[in-house]
Amino acid sequence: MVRVERGKIAHRRRKRLFKLVKGYKWKRKSKYRLAKDALTHGLSHAYRNRKEKKRNFRKLWQVQISAAVRNFGLNYSTFLHLLKQKNIELDRKILATLAQEEPQIFEKIVELVKS
Repeated sequence: MVRVERGKIAHRRRKRLFKLVKGYKWKRKSKYRLAKDALTHGLSHAYRNRKEKKRNFRKLWQVQISAAVRNFGLNYSTFLHLLKQKNIELDRKILATLAQEEPQIFEKIVELVKS
């Protein structure tokens, strides 16, 4: 009589799942049902937050540009409107970086827009 080993596929599936939840806290890293639940929630939050991150950075750049432009007597919306009128195509990320790291260049852009 030969002994039959069972559950190779199920074992492989569980092993793959436990590899993904490595680093989770408490029983969520060692109990299959809790780990599976934690992983599905974690992956859905990760997907959602990748989208949210882009929104948050755009908001941050808007605030930084607004703060920099107020020193020159403009507000954010009029500054962007004037940029579009002058056909200056710089995105918010670049403008915010210039406002913080290269104030002289940013000042020249504002003067160009105002004239």
